[in-house]
Amino acid sequence: MGDCSPRLNFLGLPDEDGVADIIIAPVPYELTTSYGQGTIDGPKACIEASQQVELYDDLLGEELPAGKVIKTVDPWDGEGGSLQEQLDGIAKYSTKLYDSGAFPVFLGGEHGILPAILRGCPQKVTLIQIDAHADLRSELDGDPYSHACSISRSLDEGALAVHQIGVRAYCLEELEMIKNDDRIHTAFARDITNPLEGELHWSNWLSSIEKIKGPVHLTIDIDGLDGSYVPATGTPVPGGLSFWHVIHTIETVFANCNVLSADVNEIVPQKETPLTQFTAAMIVTKIISAQIAKTR
Repeated sequence: MGDCSPRLNFLGLPDEDGVADIIIAPVPYELTTSYGQGTIDGPKACIEASQQVELYDDLLGEELPAGKVIKTVDPWDGEGGSLQEQLDGIAKYSTKLYDSGAFPVFLGGEHGILPAILRGCPQKVTLIQIDAHADLRSELDGDPYSHACSISRSLDEGALAVHQIGVRAYCLEELEMIKNDDRIHTAFARDITNPLEGELHWSNWLSSIEKIKGPVHLTIDIDGLDGSYVPATGTPVPGGLSFWHVIHTIETVFANCNVLSADVNEIVPQKETPLTQFTAAMIVTKIISAQIAKTR
C-alpha cells in the first residue's frame, strides 16, 4: 500500500469535530499499471501538495473551509490479497463513506478503482469523465479489471451513461463502442482544442452537461489535461485539455447536476516535477468549493 502516514489533512485544514460535509479519501491502489508506475503514491503526494494551495476561492468569494467541515480520512488499507479481494475492499471502504452522508472525493491510485467505488454508491449514476483515454477496453493483457477498462467495468456495474471529454488515445474496439453504444457520449480532445472550431465544440460540451438528469459521479484521470500541465502521470498524452477547461467543466457540472461524489486519479509523483500533484490538488480544491457553492 502507498504511504499516506503520518496523516496530513487536505489543504492543511485543522481537525474538526462534528459531522463531515466533505470527505477526502485516499485510495493508494496500484495493481494494473501498464506503463509508468507510482500511482500508489499519488494520494499522499496530492495531499502534501495541497498544503501550498491558497484557501481563497473566487467562486465562493471566501476562504475554505467556508463554514463547512472538511475531513481527510485514513486511507484505504489494501495490504496484500488478490486483485479481486482488493477491489472488494475498496467497495466496502466507499460504502462506509457514502453511508456517512458526506460528499466523498476519492484520491487514487490508478483509475481501476472507479468500478469498485461505484459498487459502494447507493444510486446508479451517470459518469462525467475527464480523461485522455476512453477506458472502454474489454480487457488489457488479459485483465478485464485493468485501469484501461475502468469505464467498461463501470457500465457493467450499472452506470447509466458516460460523458467523456479530453479523449485522444483509444483503440478500434473502443472507437466502435463510442460510435455504437448510445450510453457513451465523447467530446474528443482534437475537437475541443481545434484552433478554428474548438469554441463551438466546447460550447456543445457544456450544453450537454447542463442537460444531464439524475445522480452523477465525476471521475478525473489527471492525464485528461495536456501533458505540459501534468507530466508526472502513468500514461501522459500530448494535445489535451487546459487547466481552465477542467475548472470550467467542474463548475458547470456542480452548478447543473446532482453530483454524489468524485475521484481524481493517476498521479505518478516526481519530486523534481511537483507541477502534476500541485495541479491535481488545485483540481480537488475546486471540486470542494464547487460542492460547497452548490449546497448554499
